[in-house]
Amino acid sequence: MTKNNFLKKNWSNILFIIFISLLLIPQTRLPVVVFLQRAISFSPSKITESKREKLENYNWQLQSLEGEELNFNQSKNKVVLINYWATWCPPCVAEMPELQNLYKAYGDQVDFYFITADAPKKVIKFLEKNRFTLPVFYEITAAPIKLQTESLPTTFLISKNGELIIKKIGAAKWNSDKVHKLLNELLSK
Repeated sequence: MTKNNFLKKNWSNILFIIFISLLLIPQTRLPVVVFLQRAISFSPSKITESKREKLENYNWQLQSLEGEELNFNQSKNKVVLINYWATWCPPCVAEMPELQNLYKAYGDQVDFYFITADAPKKVIKFLEKNRFTLPVFYEITAAPIKLQTESLPTTFLISKNGELIIKKIGAAKWNSDKVHKLLNELLSK
């Protein structure tokens, strides 16, 4: 069998082996998984009205990346987006550019909270490297029950009256026309 015939017959196996090798190498794993997550992400879906829960408790102490303490009560009667994330989480990293663009478009109208448990130095390095200006917070007290999660990333979109409009586990295309339309609708109420 000639070299060309071998390559023609086995090209898919060769590509698969290369792909698996890239996933096994720590330096290439994160970029490869982030690329795949971005490729398969889509706009998040709303929770059907009959299944929406209402957030009654807004009591949640947070601390900003800069060390300023605040209570989530300040976001009562506002449209809110909460995103739980980590710098080491490929789906989180994959959706961050979308969330950054959404924050640029709505940061003065919607309260954004990017909740992490990563060390501040690691977060600052990540934000600077990617030129993100997202408002990052740490939990001082546990989140209200309806906002608790064990999955990363998890994103909640809350209406002015406290309804959970979206609860998305996993990466999504947040800077889509669909999300912009929804935010504009929520802000107009």
